[in-house]
Amino acid sequence: MWDENAGLARVQEERMPKAKQLSAWVEDRPGMLGQVADALGEAKVSIRAFMAATFDGRGFVRMVVDKPAVAKRVFRKHGWETVEEDVIEVKVKDRPGALGEVADRLGERGVNVLYAYVGTAKSATQVNLYLAVADPAAALRALR
Repeated sequence: MWDENAGLARVQEERMPKAKQLSAWVEDRPGMLGQVADALGEAKVSIRAFMAATFDGRGFVRMVVDKPAVAKRVFRKHGWETVEEDVIEVKVKDRPGALGEVADRLGERGVNVLYAYVGTAKSATQVNLYLAVADPAAALRALR
């Protein structure tokens, strides 16, 4: 007998693959995010999604990359404490309400979202990067 909920879950699981996320603790100082990104770029690792923050005087980055094993070697080479975890990848349309629909469905099934961030689809050629900085005016001058 066809269980509609079980069948739907299997179909959704096929469309929502797991991805490897790497999290690394780094120094909290100007230029550190650039150093991480440059090291990955030199190793030909493409960053698909990332978030970066500071906690207790340390820098912390989470990211999904196209070559997790290579990225782990890069992180190890630089002495950055790294953890690898599975996350799910959900493709959503860029439209009002899309995040709410996904979050509501998870909540209805008792799934708690620990954190979330967005990244690019492989077909993307441009993205918007949003940066919180201590001095927005200085940042704008630096990027002109």
